[in-house]
Amino acid sequence: MINSLFKPLKTDRNEILLQYDQVCKCYYFINKGCIRLFTTTKEGTDSSRYFAFEGNFATALPSFIDQEPAREYLQTIEKSELLCISRKDFYHLVEIMPEFAKIYTEILELGFIIAQKRIYGFQGFDALDKVKWLIEYQPQLLRRVSNRMVASYLGISPSTLSRIKSKL
Repeated sequence: MINSLFKPLKTDRNEILLQYDQVCKCYYFINKGCIRLFTTTKEGTDSSRYFAFEGNFATALPSFIDQEPAREYLQTIEKSELLCISRKDFYHLVEIMPEFAKIYTEILELGFIIAQKRIYGFQGFDALDKVKWLIEYQPQLLRRVSNRMVASYLGISPSTLSRIKSKL
């Protein structure tokens, strides 16, 4: 039953899955590839908020839950193979399958923990400390994501990130 509710989706690199101000109607499971959640500043600069890789779920959660327009974009940054489940089907599974409800709870808890570590971990950190934190907690970002996107995630310039990486 679960398999019939998830629709396969193959995407190209840098494909936008959700536009800013669009209501999020899908939750994605990543079989292969990477999804980035990001916003843009008034000046048009990207600010990466979250990256999800194989074996993880990704969505614009506030919009998915409350069906209000998203305040972020969802983008694949690699050719990706995803499974997409609609909001209606997702909540139906949560309602009828305790195992799926448990998975959803674990996803929410893990997302909260990662967000808290990032928020509290970055307080008082200089650029070097931020990169060291990333190496410890999310090393796959440095291997698979462009310096520009990683720098926007850390809140530093790409040149500063390159300089620090060359010294480590």
